[in-house]
Amino acid sequence: MGMMHFEVVTLFPEMVSTIAEFGVVGRARRKRLISLDFENPRDHTSDVYRRVDDRPYGGGPGMVMKYEPLAGAVDAARRRSPGGGPVVCLSPQGGVFDQATARRYAALPGLILLAGRYEGVDERFIESQVDEELSIGDFVLSGGEVAAMAVIDAVVRLLPGVLGDDESAARDSFMEGLLDCPHFTRPEEIDGHTVPGVLTSGDHAEIARWRLKQALGRTFERRRDLIDKLKLTDEQQALLDDYLKEQRQ
Repeated sequence: MGMMHFEVVTLFPEMVSTIAEFGVVGRARRKRLISLDFENPRDHTSDVYRRVDDRPYGGGPGMVMKYEPLAGAVDAARRRSPGGGPVVCLSPQGGVFDQATARRYAALPGLILLAGRYEGVDERFIESQVDEELSIGDFVLSGGEVAAMAVIDAVVRLLPGVLGDDESAARDSFMEGLLDCPHFTRPEEIDGHTVPGVLTSGDHAEIARWRLKQALGRTFERRRDLIDKLKLTDEQQALLDDYLKEQRQ
C-alpha cells in the first residue's frame, strides 16, 4: 500500500495542521506513510469580502456555509488527491464514527475531510458533492476541525508501518468491540495500592484471561450497549459472570 493522502477543507488550516507535528501522525508523516494538505474555502470566493457564509433562507439564527466556495475548495482537493477518495463532511447529522469506520477508511488511498462551520452547510452541496456525513458523537462543536483531527488520528494509527509494535493496533481499545482493560506500571505499590498479583505472576495465559475478564466487566458496567452488540462465547460469558460475582462480594 502506498502513501495515504489526507485533504482537509477548512477555514482554519493552521488549527488542523498541528496534528502532523506530534505523536503517531507526526511520525507517519515523517516516514512518508501519509501526506496532509489543506484547502481554504475563502480562497475560492469571488467577492471583495471573501464571504463563505450567508443568512439562511426561511430566517432563523446563525449563518450557512455557501455552496460555491466549498465546491471550489473540494474540486482543488480532488485534483491534488492522487488516488482519489471520498468526500466526508464532519457534521452532527452524520453517522457516528467508530473503529469499524476507521478500518474502512484506512484501506482507502485517501480522504477529503470537510470541516463545517456556522449553522451548517448548504444542503445542495451535501447532496451533490459529499459522499458521507460523519459525527464523532452526540454533542455540538464550534466546527468540524477537532472532529477531522480525531478521524485522521484514528485512521493513521491503523496504517501498516505506523505503530512501532505491529500488535499495538490489534490490541487497541474497541478493536474487538470491548473497552480496554486496566493498565499498571512501576512502582508495584503506591500509597498502599498494589498491582494485581496475576500481572506479576509471569503466567501469560492467566494474564490474558484476567485482561479479557476486566475488559468484559468494564464494558458491561460502562458501555452496556457494546456488550449487547456482541455475541459472547461461552468462555467470555463465564468470565463476565465471574467478574460480576467478584464485584458483588
